Amino acid sequence: MANLRDIRNRISSVNNTQQITKAMKMVAAAKLRKAQDRMTETRPYANKIEEVVGRLANSSSVSNPLLRTPEETKNILFIVVGSDRGLCGGFNNNLFKEVENQLHSNFQEYLDNDSLSVLTIGKKATAHFGKRNYNVTDRFPGFFDDIKYDVTSDIMTTATAHFIAGDYDEVYIAFNEFKSVIAQNRRVQKVLPLDPEKIANSKSGDASEQAIDYLYEPNSEAILDRLLPLHLNMQLWRAVLESNASEQGARMTAMDSATENAKDLEKELRLKYNQARQSAITTEISEIVSGAQALSDN
Repeated sequence: MANLRDIRNRISSVNNTQQITKAMKMVAAAKLRKAQDRMTETRPYANKIEEVVGRLANSSSVSNPLLRTPEETKNILFIVVGSDRGLCGGFNNNLFKEVENQLHSNFQEYLDNDSLSVLTIGKKATAHFGKRNYNVTDRFPGFFDDIKYDVTSDIMTTATAHFIAGDYDEVYIAFNEFKSVIAQNRRVQKVLPLDPEKIANSKSGDASEQAIDYLYEPNSEAILDRLLPLHLNMQLWRAVLESNASEQGARMTAMDSATENAKDLEKELRLKYNQARQSAITTEISEIVSGAQALSDN
């Protein structure tokens, strides 16, 4: 039977862990509320820009370097949005596994030719892909300590400039899309080159609205030149906000499960403690009775 002191120490340790996980759950819940607000406020804006860009590019003969389709895909960039902290269940591992499965299934030849680059956002993504045989060109650890649109915009602007220069022929973003507090969708979407027809179909809207013939001032080309970079920046910004909200939801769920498991473990330990204590008391009583019997016999 386990020593009573050892069991008491374990119960105390589990109790302390339970208090920590409960506090972390409450902190994650508070952060989730703020992250959800930012995410839901951004979604309509990002969707509307995407809709306008799709309509503009699809209904005009405007040529833009961001709309170019390369004759041959030679170099690819993957932007992977992870997190800075752990203790959030399978939030990071599930995304990284999905990314690696797609890389080895659809882009193995680019990996073999060392023509696939990875840009990591968050300490976990940086550590995961940095330790493996991937060409990590840029790293942004500690990104989620202070989420800023300007930093996200700089990342996407740099990637866009490389695409225009011909350094990359395709650019992808991999992130966790917020579905609910307990579930996330792992998304790997291509952001460059832009496909106006695909954007227009995904944001079809009302048929009567599509039939409207808009007049653009000064002209559709100037508006498209201004909106395309903004649209790309918003795609990465939205991915960052979605990932942040998903991370807090995953952490809250993980800490809630850890708290419940700690409660169950504490119950088991208290049962063992009571059994061990009862056994010790029974042994002591038996020894006293035996001693008293021995004295009476003498």
